[in-house]
Amino acid sequence: LGEAKNLPTYPGPNKMRDCYCTVNLDQEEVFRTKIVEKSLCPFYGEDFYCEIPRTFRHLSFYIFDRDVFRRDSIIGKVAIQKEDLQKYHNRDTWFQLQHVDADSEVQGKVHLELRLSEVITDTGVVCHKLATRVLECQGLPIVNGQCDPYATVTLAGPSRQSEAKKTKVKKKTNNPHFDEVFYFEVTRPSSYNKKSHFDIEDVDEVDKMEIRVDLWNASNLKFGDEFLGELRLPLKFLRQSSSYEAWYFLQPRDNGNKSLKPDDLGSLRLNVVYTEDHVFSSDYYSPLRDVLLKSADVEPVSASAAHILGEVCREKQEAAIPLVRLFLHYGRIVPFISAIANAEVKRTQDPNTIFRGNSLTSKCIDETMKLAGMHYLQVTLKPIIDEICQVHKPCEIDPVKLKDGENLENNRENLRQYVDRIFTVITKSGVSCPTVMCDIFFSLRESAAKRFQGDLDVRYTAVSSFIFLRFFAPAILSPNLFQLTPHHPDPQTSRTLTLISKTIQTLGSLSKSKSASFKESYMATFYDYFNEQKYADAVKNFLDLISSSGRRDHKSIEQPILLKEGFMIKRAQGRKRFGMKNFKKRWFRLTNHEFTYQKSKGDHPLCSIPIENILAVERLEEESFKMKNMFQVIQPERRVLYIQANNCVEAKDWIDILTKVSQCNKKRLTVYHPSAYLNGHWLCCKATADNTPGCTPCTGGLPANIQLDIDGDRETERIYSLFNLYMPKLEKMQEACGSKSVYDGPEEEEYSTFIIDDPKETYKTLRLIIEGVGTLEQEHAQYKRDKFKKTKYGSQEHPIGDKSFQTYIRQQSEISAHSI
Repeated sequence: LGEAKNLPTYPGPNKMRDCYCTVNLDQEEVFRTKIVEKSLCPFYGEDFYCEIPRTFRHLSFYIFDRDVFRRDSIIGKVAIQKEDLQKYHNRDTWFQLQHVDADSEVQGKVHLELRLSEVITDTGVVCHKLATRVLECQGLPIVNGQCDPYATVTLAGPSRQSEAKKTKVKKKTNNPHFDEVFYFEVTRPSSYNKKSHFDIEDVDEVDKMEIRVDLWNASNLKFGDEFLGELRLPLKFLRQSSSYEAWYFLQPRDNGNKSLKPDDLGSLRLNVVYTEDHVFSSDYYSPLRDVLLKSADVEPVSASAAHILGEVCREKQEAAIPLVRLFLHYGRIVPFISAIANAEVKRTQDPNTIFRGNSLTSKCIDETMKLAGMHYLQVTLKPIIDEICQVHKPCEIDPVKLKDGENLENNRENLRQYVDRIFTVITKSGVSCPTVMCDIFFSLRESAAKRFQGDLDVRYTAVSSFIFLRFFAPAILSPNLFQLTPHHPDPQTSRTLTLISKTIQTLGSLSKSKSASFKESYMATFYDYFNEQKYADAVKNFLDLISSSGRRDHKSIEQPILLKEGFMIKRAQGRKRFGMKNFKKRWFRLTNHEFTYQKSKGDHPLCSIPIENILAVERLEEESFKMKNMFQVIQPERRVLYIQANNCVEAKDWIDILTKVSQCNKKRLTVYHPSAYLNGHWLCCKATADNTPGCTPCTGGLPANIQLDIDGDRETERIYSLFNLYMPKLEKMQEACGSKSVYDGPEEEEYSTFIIDDPKETYKTLRLIIEGVGTLEQEHAQYKRDKFKKTKYGSQEHPIGDKSFQTYIRQQSEISAHSI
């Protein structure tokens, strides 16, 4: 929802309006924008996304003018018919606002049965009667929170004055059941020897007659009952059949659209993306899904189905969304992203440009972070962003843009405090980073370090280009797009967030000459606050933590990454048969490979616990040793290491970071003993055997990893639709494979757009894709044919007046005629 322009002026002295816009399915409001005050050209810039839960006829957008004392008044609307949505799909379009009145606003459908019968009178003459049965309605609008509908039925003709017959009012329902019959006399009595139903002189008159059904909302207000929609049916069609029963869409009144100049209400800029997927049951998708899920194992990865989808789609984003969701659903996202990232790194010549383009890799990682990192953003950024939106501290540091009465130094200090707080909360949040993101960052770091062994910083920039540049900075800049705020922030807050986002982005980029990376001199001056080594160190420590993975490979080319170290006190583990179980001060060291302790820093380790042997890390109750800030590291065979940290913050830090690195261990415990085993029993549950299973559920200490509601079949259907849409490109790619394997000279221009590392492998995959897509296409066509045969126009599912169904019928009859 972009912006409106040239709205009509308010009749009062200041002429401006406070406007908001609603998004409606028919007349049901589903979203509402913020209010833009004092403007005739309001800018909204808001995105709404929804699964459409019901059938609808129009997607409508209403612009309202807020009125503090009375009901808000409607300025105008844009209504797009469902069947026209494809015309405007995914492109910015200006729509003229139309007038709104009760006569043109209709939704819902009505179920009628009409029966024309001959009646023979006592004198032997014949007349014709029409019985109209109003059975029920569905989907009527709810007006001011309620709907008390009734129907009126009239037989209208050129020379008739027929009164309206009325059903009972049905209270508080927008799906009323009436089931009432009304009788109308259609023709004058005539002698019964005529073969025709009607007298010759009456035929024309009958052709001009129509039955009219009007739906109303019974209202107690002084304004009278509200019109809900009407239906006009000519009696002509009853001459072929004496009985007729069908569902009809209600229509606006004939006089509903008054002749008004189309340009006097202004216009609204919209970008609508509408997709409709018809999803079969799971077994239909097996062949295509199998080819896609094997993508991570195909050598080279450019010959895989998922990579090919990225090659043929017009926008990489188009391919990334369903691919990421499919791979997440089947738990294959990390190997897939590792494979395509590795291939991209190999093609990169300069370490400074690593992951900078809008490639399939970067779009897939963006999409994964957006899905998997939503909770992470909520816990990290939301509290501070909420405060910035509510408090409105002045933070403008551009001397040209300063408002009267603002002090540049105060503004700088306000901004510095915000940046400092957000920077600290980000760099301290490593333990909350979702495992799936850490695993991806681990593989990015490995690939980059392997490719550019001479550049020690590339292992950091490969990760920071995503976590700072494409995750935290955009979320600060546009919090509404990441569900951190309900609306686009107001201009002043938006400016503050822009300045914070720019600074955080630069802090995270670890570039050498930071101040030079700003175009604006005032930003370079402001950045001097942050030119201290402690900021770079904090970024590196944070990046080290989030790119250390539970999937350790000891043959890794990287040295172990040091995550945390320091003195703590530990209790002897009683390995010696007669040793004292006393407490000693030791230097502890945690890397992404092992947890060790030694007498002092730099000594040889006295004990080393591999990360995969950490089965749980939990607090220890104070009563165990009458010591504060203790925690326990539980190892196989119920061996426990008891440790005391220097203070409560240190204890929490160690527990969080140890839990984080051991989170993926397969044998992690689900229960533990919150107290120690002393004097022959567990203090917590009094059990005497030291190998008794725990008595308390483990905390885990971290939010559950991503729980996503993803339908794998639907995502495969989406991918099928994309392959089908870009079939000409797939066929071109096949030709390119053929020409490359036969003729290895200079490439033809039209083939050079594709990445084809191995023509034979790519050709094999393309053949499987085209076969899979072809089979699904046949299934869809067969389903449509079967549905077309079974569907009755005028049924509840396809009422008369359904334009999209009429178009569909026309297409199907053309197809069947063509195939004949």
